[in-house]
Amino acid sequence: MPQTDAPRTEAAPRARSRRETEPRTSAAERARLRWWTEVPLILLVYASYTAGRLLARGDTDGAVGHGLSILRIEKALHLNAEHPLNRLFTREAWLGVPADFWYGSLHYLVTPAILIWLFRSRTVRYRAARTWLMTSTFIGLIGFTLLPTCPPRLLSPGHGFVDTMAQYSSYGWWGGEASAPRGMGGMTNQYAAMPSLHVGWALWCGVMLWRHGRTPAAKVAAVVYPLFTTIVVMGTANHYFLDAVAGAAVMGAGLLLTPFVMRAANRLRTLVEGRVPWLSGASRGEGSTIVSAGCQTSPGERIPRQRESRSGPGAEQGASPTDAGESAATAAR
Repeated sequence: MPQTDAPRTEAAPRARSRRETEPRTSAAERARLRWWTEVPLILLVYASYTAGRLLARGDTDGAVGHGLSILRIEKALHLNAEHPLNRLFTREAWLGVPADFWYGSLHYLVTPAILIWLFRSRTVRYRAARTWLMTSTFIGLIGFTLLPTCPPRLLSPGHGFVDTMAQYSSYGWWGGEASAPRGMGGMTNQYAAMPSLHVGWALWCGVMLWRHGRTPAAKVAAVVYPLFTTIVVMGTANHYFLDAVAGAAVMGAGLLLTPFVMRAANRLRTLVEGRVPWLSGASRGEGSTIVSAGCQTSPGERIPRQRESRSGPGAEQGASPTDAGESAATAAR
């Protein structure tokens, strides 16, 4: 027996260490993530996104100039796909109306749904995915502020674009001012076209579905959703093709910055927990494990030292849980 125990002890410490460490890391991550802290954080980011869109809405002349510049660049590069798509959606209501619903609603539904799905079933991956999404959104806000851009639908009619949201407004809740509900168009910034976060968020959703979805349907949705969103934003004349490219670039930049943002957030959390001791215990989900007479339970145990009483090598068959706990404490001393 000694000959078999020693090699086993020497040969497997690293593998055993990995097996023991990974579940603990996962459990600690789950303990720190709470829906009542995640929801306010996400709402704060969305409120910042909405506020940032409003900052540049007064610069109409600059926004129109930027939009025309993008259109000229696309024509020079033969990338102008907006005109044929917009004519198709304008002529065919059976395409234009669903496209308007797609543009006006899905990013409000699909993105939160995937966040909730990751939070509930992919907790270890959730924090990185959420940080990536939020970091990219903040980068997009910088673009809205520094480069206000007039979408194709708001250019003069001579440029050949039709606002399908206005054309089919009788089919939905929106009016003639973007996808805002009727009467609320004045509360939105219609010149926040560059970059297209519709496309950026759809790309994020596609990556999450592709990486973590386990069914063929999830893989198909991972490709279809961002692809169709790109077609929709151009066909409804809400974005240029280069807006969509910029949306994808913003997501790429956010992905590269995510590890740095997470490290900074970890340092900040450590600093705050060091100055607020009670917050440290609450964030880890720690509580008192003392049940009686100094006996302690391990996670998942209701009876002190019940593992030792059931399967410990030194436990007697007739020993009670209390006896096993006392003998283990005596051995430890």
